[in-house]
Amino acid sequence: MSLGSDEASEVPEGVFLKSSSHPRAYGNTARFLGKYIRDEKASSLADAIRRITSLPASNLGIRNRGWLAPGYYGDVVVFDPAKIADHATFDQPKQLATGVDDVFVNGVQVLSGGKHTGAKPGRVVRGPGWTGWPDGGACKL
Repeated sequence: MSLGSDEASEVPEGVFLKSSSHPRAYGNTARFLGKYIRDEKASSLADAIRRITSLPASNLGIRNRGWLAPGYYGDVVVFDPAKIADHATFDQPKQLATGVDDVFVNGVQVLSGGKHTGAKPGRVVRGPGWTGWPDGGACKL
């Protein structure tokens, strides 16, 4: 089984506080690593990392992601296995997980010591089924 979430993650501030979200938006992976892997020992940490990185990338046919390898995008999360925990609930869903110290997206640091750096190097990731926008590229939001 690979792990993923279908919930959007919005910043827990400003206009986004006016809408609700599912707790998994903020705690899906942290809950998996903290509760099920560390606390309940449902699997090894190495297997858990595979289930949230290379396995979903492989299952979805997403190239150049999911592994740390030459030519792959540098997506890295540095976390403390002893401290990682989710805090989101249905009553308070926009509670950030803890235990994540540093995050790199496309090789650029976006979280340093638990604080956002201001960098936004993310990009759309499309799998092999992507054929383009139906209307030739125009995005009407």
